[in-house]
Amino acid sequence: MAIHITGDDAADQVLTDDPFALLVGMMLDQQYPMEHAFRGPAKVLERFGSLEPARIAAADPEEFASLCATPPAIHRFPGSMAARLQDLARIVTDEYDGHAERLWLEATDGKDLLKRVMALPGFGKQKAQIFVALVAKQLDVRPEGWDAVVGDYSQEGYRSVADVVDTASLQKVRDFKKQKKAAAKQAPGPS
Repeated sequence: MAIHITGDDAADQVLTDDPFALLVGMMLDQQYPMEHAFRGPAKVLERFGSLEPARIAAADPEEFASLCATPPAIHRFPGSMAARLQDLARIVTDEYDGHAERLWLEATDGKDLLKRVMALPGFGKQKAQIFVALVAKQLDVRPEGWDAVVGDYSQEGYRSVADVVDTASLQKVRDFKKQKKAAAKQAPGPS
């Protein structure tokens, strides 16, 4: 199944072809527009020549950070994200023999998958839930109980990047997030 998140065919192809790229894109999806975050792996591939986790993990940290900061940078905080990307690459290399897809393909159930993703740098509970929903909805990887651990992200609709399949759905997700923020601002605070 082809991934269509970035609005850039070449960047989407990198996400489709390389499970590690998809994981990196999700890691970068923080305080940065989602389509730009998911273009990050293609930028790394173009500049570094590889998305092989072992090569990224072994790269000189300063040189790798410089490569990530080259305009257009991979993130609005390229230095910290470059370090986090190298940490992620080390974990994928050490724990999954360089095969990011083992993270989700070998999970025993939804709880195990959520736990595995939450153990990664830059993945809190909400981001981990969204990533589990992403692999379920877009890669059809649905270990038993996946829907229970991701909550509302399992529902049909346009709640997160898990639901982005084209430009129109990207806009619907943006609109949903805007509505959620507006509702949160209007909600009464604790008394």
